[in-house]
Amino acid sequence: MANLGSLERAVMDVVWDAGKAMRVRELLDRLNEQRDLAYTTVQTVAERLVKKGLLVRTPYRNAFRYAAAHSRDEHVTRLMLEALAVSTDRLPVLTRFAQSVEDEDAHALLDELTRRTGRRGPR
Repeated sequence: MANLGSLERAVMDVVWDAGKAMRVRELLDRLNEQRDLAYTTVQTVAERLVKKGLLVRTPYRNAFRYAAAHSRDEHVTRLMLEALAVSTDRLPVLTRFAQSVEDEDAHALLDELTRRTGRRGPR
């Protein structure tokens, strides 16, 4: 994920996989299955992700819960669209992308484009 450090990505993965809002303690417990982190470290990362608009924070008893602002799919879609927006000529980027994806993904993309446009083949 662009502009995210490895710990930020790990926190987002935990939240997305959980599919629910989580307290810092819950995040810490999940993250510490793979590494040894301090509570304050995870809290700082969660707050950074709130500022970046990736997590939303809601009060819960004497703490906060953190939930994903968007689904993983929505986030990845936004990253792809941001990358595409950087190009001054989108056609070569789209062409290279289409040539680079696995066949299964190319077929899924073609099916969705066909459904969206209601036609098959070139314009």
